[in-house]
Amino acid sequence: MSKKSFWIPTLNCYILANLQAMEPVKVIITAGQSNTEGRVFNTELPEYMARLADTGYKHCKWIKGFTTDSITGEFAPFWPLCNASNDPRRWAYGAVTYYWMEQALQEDFYVMKWSLGATAIDTLATSSGGYYWQADSLWLFRTSSTAIGGNSLLLSFEELISAGIDNTLSKLDREYEIVAFLWHQGEGDRRRGEYYYENLRKVVAHVRNFLAEKTGKEHYRELPFIYGTISHASKEYNDQVEEAIYRLAAGQTNFYLIDMSQVELRSDQTHFSNVSSEYLGIAMYNTLVDLGATGTRAQKLDPKKWVPAYFKNRQNK
Repeated sequence: MSKKSFWIPTLNCYILANLQAMEPVKVIITAGQSNTEGRVFNTELPEYMARLADTGYKHCKWIKGFTTDSITGEFAPFWPLCNASNDPRRWAYGAVTYYWMEQALQEDFYVMKWSLGATAIDTLATSSGGYYWQADSLWLFRTSSTAIGGNSLLLSFEELISAGIDNTLSKLDREYEIVAFLWHQGEGDRRRGEYYYENLRKVVAHVRNFLAEKTGKEHYRELPFIYGTISHASKEYNDQVEEAIYRLAAGQTNFYLIDMSQVELRSDQTHFSNVSSEYLGIAMYNTLVDLGATGTRAQKLDPKKWVPAYFKNRQNK
């Protein structure tokens, strides 16, 4: 091999490595109620994810919060875990999204998640523990985060993000970039469906504005918001909530909607089955690919290849 033919590929590899090093470290924020928290047992993980049971994810680092958890801002290797006293070893759609992010990026990325089942935005709705995602400024002024004894899940979520930025992300040897906000919620607001449009719009705006003010990055005021609808088979389905979800996607900037109206549920008629959770996770990942958040070499996944049972179940209905 000539010196010229040796040095050209070596130089190309060097340039590629340096370009990758210049890219910001990817960060995802995630929040919602039980279908975000996770209700599918880890014994039902897709086979490709179950292989990681002994080691956990290689590149995905996360901090999570449930209800009244203390907030440290310390990340740990991701492995599915929810806030269930009888068995916390459960997963949600996010576990699938993070898995495929890891395969695409092949480098460390970070997740900040705060979730609690059976919770609402509207304070006149029934919400687990009296905790709410409400973004009304007066209500927020009168309460505090659940992490310090208050009623606001939204303030807890933002405190978690702030701690993650201050204690870890701001100390990385590269810049970081929050690429998306993942969300699934709405069942808890079914009796206040007529207010869901404005309630959810304010939650997203509050988080976006918080991120912009915290980081000084104005583009976070339009951070991509990726969310799914509620299954029509759910005993907690409400058509006003669904209508609000679609209105937001049609009228708001960077709202990306995933239709989950026809998916199957577990026997409780509330929570996504393993097949539905995997489908939503892949759909969210594909949205991240479209947004350019998964690296230049990432390709969208074909759900019919990876979740054939989802399409078979729909045909059998």
